[in-house]
Amino acid sequence: MTDRATPNLPSRNFSVTKEFYAALGFERQWRDDVWLILRRGELTLEFFLFAELDPASSSFGTCLRLDDLDGFYQICQRAGVPEQQKGWPRLHPPRLEAWGGRVGALVDPDCTLIRLIQN
Repeated sequence: MTDRATPNLPSRNFSVTKEFYAALGFERQWRDDVWLILRRGELTLEFFLFAELDPASSSFGTCLRLDDLDGFYQICQRAGVPEQQKGWPRLHPPRLEAWGGRVGALVDPDCTLIRLIQN
């Protein structure tokens, strides 16, 4: 098996989380009362139940390193995730960073920041 990491992120409600990420192409791999695992190709996200999370004060985040950043961003747009500066869920368009890479962002329904990085 290849080494890999699977970020552990909060979810206030597994049904909401599953529905949001399903629209982005993620499929459920596991679910019980306290854990949810979603997968899209080689991307795996794991969620723990955190019903009392205050999204406005959340500092959870992760990065998705993508071969096709623009394609994934378009999937997010087609799923209805709005481009805006406040609120959640939301999208921030990819842009060229000072270090030379392209990065966008997705903020999910629990206000987890997911940086979208072009490989």
